[in-house]
Amino acid sequence: MLPYSQFNDEELADLLKEGDHKAYTIIFDRFYGLLFIHACKMLGNEDEAKDVVQELFEVLWLRRENISFEQSLSSYLYASIRNRIINVISHKKVENKYIESLSDFMDRDTKLADYHVRELEMQRIIEQEIAALPKKMKEIFKMSRREYLSYKQIASKLDISEQTVRTHVKKALRILRPKLNIISYLFLIYHQL
Repeated sequence: MLPYSQFNDEELADLLKEGDHKAYTIIFDRFYGLLFIHACKMLGNEDEAKDVVQELFEVLWLRRENISFEQSLSSYLYASIRNRIINVISHKKVENKYIESLSDFMDRDTKLADYHVRELEMQRIIEQEIAALPKKMKEIFKMSRREYLSYKQIASKLDISEQTVRTHVKKALRILRPKLNIISYLFLIYHQL
């Protein structure tokens, strides 16, 4: 009997189907380097190329009895490695799209959360500034701006003149405007960052 290394591909394929481990080893030695180089060129990554070729040879051994080498052993191996490479590339594309989508979502979510935090902080500062107003002025300002009561309604409720209401609101705005303008300005600057 000839040494295994002298058998042609079809003879080795027949022996492989019968479970001959030595034939499998010769096929591995004969084709591994070529398949690896081809996979490296296609994938651009040696580790991925090794994984793809190793997986191909693992499947070749495990399914040896059911594999049909319609044209030739080499045709089967090249078609199989090509399909595995296509699967890896497709998987990478899907993975990259998912990662990109997740990154966009996280960026958007972070911006919304950041905006919400700044908005709450601005509301807190406004409340703090309103709370610092004199008692009567604060009460009239809140009725005007929060309860949306007219000067006439406020005057009626508090039993004071409309002019007194108007004066308190104007003074409150004169006190708050400069402080809130600075806060609004800072809020806008931080919002754009």
